[in-house]
Amino acid sequence: QVQLVESGGGLVQPGGSLRLSCAASGFTFRIYDMRWYRQAPGKERELVATITSGGTTNYADSVKGRFTISRDNAENTVSLHMNSLKPEDTAVYYCNARRSSWPIGNYWGQGTQVTVSS
Repeated sequence: QVQLVESGGGLVQPGGSLRLSCAASGFTFRIYDMRWYRQAPGKERELVATITSGGTTNYADSVKGRFTISRDNAENTVSLHMNSLKPEDTAVYYCNARRSSWPIGNYWGQGTQVTVSS
């Protein structure tokens, strides 16, 4: 069955760094666009970063220049490197795999908590 398992979250001080990873299984990872979303308490889930099956990346304005998304199709993993973290980056971060043409799919991980606080 399809699985997306996030790891790497935790507590970090402002200005610090974290690396989130998402391990995928149960589908053809290399043909899916991969995304990281986040949801802070009381707020809607927002798109943070995207990497397409072809390797094109896009970022939310709030994280541009600080976060980097990457993928390893040999290992079926997608990562989010987060630098210069701010308290407003505190949220649960979710990994998403999506494909809008056959084989269509939209899969989510369970999320990992990132807390930025001194």
